[in-house]
Amino acid sequence: MSHTLGIRQAQKQKTRQAFLDAALALLEEQSLSSLGLREVTRAVGVAPTAFYRHFRSTADLGVALVDEALGSLHPMVRTTVATAGAERITRAVQLIAGHVAAHPAHVRFIARERHGGVQPVREAIRAQLARFAVEVKTELAKDPEAEGWSDEDLLMLAHLYVDQMLITASLFLETLESPDSPESPEPSEAARQRVVQVATRQLRLISLGRQHWLD
Repeated sequence: MSHTLGIRQAQKQKTRQAFLDAALALLEEQSLSSLGLREVTRAVGVAPTAFYRHFRSTADLGVALVDEALGSLHPMVRTTVATAGAERITRAVQLIAGHVAAHPAHVRFIARERHGGVQPVREAIRAQLARFAVEVKTELAKDPEAEGWSDEDLLMLAHLYVDQMLITASLFLETLESPDSPESPEPSEAARQRVVQVATRQLRLISLGRQHWLD
């Protein structure tokens, strides 16, 4: 009996993932607010009624995509920020570059829907980013430079880092979407390195400003 239940649960999870994958592919060309339920079920190859066994609405599906896109990043962000000095900046840029290269559709979805027309999805993204900020703040508070800082100011600094990481992700995404020339459809190493240099300088500027905040 338990074996049968396990098979059914695995099949249910497989179908749910198929909905997420199909929606993400369809969202490469449109926003979530314009995505039709029948489009998704057609892409998966199931009847429209099957959708409601997994999601209450396309907005609910969008919230699940937010969790898929950002949820797994929390441990990596905490580990990255736990490092110190220049290594923290280097590892942060590497983390962003690797995530964009591995999951460009997820990054594109977050960038578009962060200010999109589906409120539950905007709220889910905002909640994930707020959670990142709290986690970054927790690690920043361990730095010697945090002595004398208020929780409010540390959280403000954490939000600056999170916002800058989002900007950097968008810059890396542009290198994937806009190769240097039509003859070279793959993003060039030169384009990626330009983003690395800009992102590193911008994060370093935030770090230097931090050192003088209490002056």
